[in-house]
Amino acid sequence: MELDGRVVVVTGGTRGVGAGIARSFLAAGADVVVCARRPPEQTVSADGRKATFTPVDLRDPAAVQDFFGAVANRYGRLDCLVNNAGGTPYRLLGEGEAQRHARVVELNLLAPLTASLAAHPWLREARGSVVMIGSVSGTRPSPGTAAYGAAKAGLENLARSMAVEWAPEVRVNSVVLGMVRTELSHLHYGDEAGIASVGATVPLGRLAEPSDVGEAAVFLASDRAAYVSGASLLVHGGGERPAFLDAATVNKEN
Repeated sequence: MELDGRVVVVTGGTRGVGAGIARSFLAAGADVVVCARRPPEQTVSADGRKATFTPVDLRDPAAVQDFFGAVANRYGRLDCLVNNAGGTPYRLLGEGEAQRHARVVELNLLAPLTASLAAHPWLREARGSVVMIGSVSGTRPSPGTAAYGAAKAGLENLARSMAVEWAPEVRVNSVVLGMVRTELSHLHYGDEAGIASVGATVPLGRLAEPSDVGEAAVFLASDRAAYVSGASLLVHGGGERPAFLDAATVNKEN
């Protein structure tokens, strides 16, 4: 398998998109360490191989430093860091104090920066890579999740700056996600009918699966992407159909 002998850390890798990413790396042959504040309900596994779980609060720089030191001591190397951990509740700007919105920025922008800095010495030694898990929320208005969108916009820019500063030893790229079907999709899109309706708005006709994201991350971490750095790979099924096309009274499809 193409990532045999490689060591990968996936933050927030215990469920949803993160677990899908971890499974894709396991299937590609990598040794995978997933971290989160709480353990997974079930061990993350694929093809008879299991990820190792370590609890860590990514907002605690000292704990993050200790975590990566422990990974390096156990495996002797670190080849890829996937900064996946993040998220946000739905909250309009006027419904929360600035401090609440700042916590969203801390989790989605500052935590990946903290993890990347802690992992950098070992990634540099292995000539490895960082994969940031971004969002289309960082490229368009995000009402109800404005702080999250701002943080994801910053994360993509951070990745491009890292790619320049850390070259040529470490490559840094972003996977920019659209809507993904996970065990929490009902909180965002409703029941199965709602999920199907939302999926129908995507040009490819469905929401992404976590495995779709995982395969993209594996590609960016592999030798097939050896000359790819500072890039943003859109994994959004073709994006969103412009609203004006449906509102216009001319040029309708028969």
